[in-house]
Amino acid sequence: MIIDATDLILGRLAAFAAKQALLGETVLIINSEKAIITGSKKYLLDRYTQRIHRGEPHHGPNYPRRPDFLVRRTIRGMLPYKQFKGEIAFKRIKCFIGKPADLKETPITIEKISKGKLKNTKFITILNLSRHIGYKG
Repeated sequence: MIIDATDLILGRLAAFAAKQALLGETVLIINSEKAIITGSKKYLLDRYTQRIHRGEPHHGPNYPRRPDFLVRRTIRGMLPYKQFKGEIAFKRIKCFIGKPADLKETPITIEKISKGKLKNTKFITILNLSRHIGYKG
């Protein structure tokens, strides 16, 4: 299953992808940098900056800065990744920045988790968030 993450809400996307992976489906998420997180920009930037600076550099916890790793880490939070079934399901999930050239299938978009269902207009894209917390790409 290939999911285009453009304008999809990250938490709902993560829950959907985790459920499909637990059911045995291989999930590929393209355009992961275009997913959105709802909330005010100031609050989200402060919250993720705090996550980055938590702990010590050599002991962790280490939090990702790249958009595709950030989406994958969010999906990991929806899985029982310390159990065997969660570990296997997490290996079935792949996230990509942009669209890989070798994908031939058409991606699906899920309308019920898209930005159009939002009542408020406060959100930030994963790419903007990643650049704020130190992503150079």
